[in-house]
Amino acid sequence: MIPVRTAAATAALALLVTGCGGPGQDQASDTASASAPSAPMASPSTSATPALTTSQETADKTSVPATLKFSARTLNGATFQGTSLAGRPVAFWFWAPWCPKCLSEAPAVKTAAGKYSEVAFVGVAGLDTEAAMKEFVQRTGTGNLVHLSDVKGAVWTKLGVSEQSTFVFMKPNGSTKRASGPLSQDKLDEHLRELLGR
Repeated sequence: MIPVRTAAATAALALLVTGCGGPGQDQASDTASASAPSAPMASPSTSATPALTTSQETADKTSVPATLKFSARTLNGATFQGTSLAGRPVAFWFWAPWCPKCLSEAPAVKTAAGKYSEVAFVGVAGLDTEAAMKEFVQRTGTGNLVHLSDVKGAVWTKLGVSEQSTFVFMKPNGSTKRASGPLSQDKLDEHLRELLGR
């Protein structure tokens, strides 16, 4: 009886060693799990990520609007995930560094971002170089906002924007409304109050 248990333990150990770190890792892990479902060892995916996070990620994938499923880079060089905005009111401001309309409305955007702290303001810069985009942000004093460097226009396309200056106001449920600029302070406030249901 004891040699049988020893042989079974040796076989299980061989499966575990084979499944760690080599090609076909997922397949080997699945095989080990299927042959010994009550084994106390954790699978690689469970040990690396808590179950709560995995459940949350699954829920997020189903509840995030398709328009927020994008990845971009900020002008500061950080990676930005559109999914981080899910469930929040968002004001996307699409601008270009050489655009006089964008330049004229920058003070209104800056003021509104300070006034409506519950709204996520995201500048989406395009149609020029990053150097020009950074200069625009510095000149307008809007560095307190998140600004995406969308040189290739991927975010513009994702949100259906074809010209600057354009605002896309997104409600927490994912519905959107566009407005072409330039927007005065009063007009921008009006859109933001509507976004917040005030």
